[in-house]
Amino acid sequence: MKARIKKGDMVQVIAGDDKGKSGKVLQVLSGGGRALVEGLNFVKKHMRKTQDNPQGGVFEKEAPIHLSNLKKAE
Repeated sequence: MKARIKKGDMVQVIAGDDKGKSGKVLQVLSGGGRALVEGLNFVKKHMRKTQDNPQGGVFEKEAPIHLSNLKKAE
């Protein structure tokens, strides 16, 4: 599948929980046909306490969205 969406493009979500929202593409993952969009599709990541992260806790981060659920914003 050829990716018509590239890094830096403004895209709009056409399906899913974030339908209607738009954001800038941070990264395109070619292997899975997915893209990471700034400020969309947040998931909660539970982090264990470590020396690098002494606080631990629950963090939110962006998860990739399938390219079929995105379109270029006008």
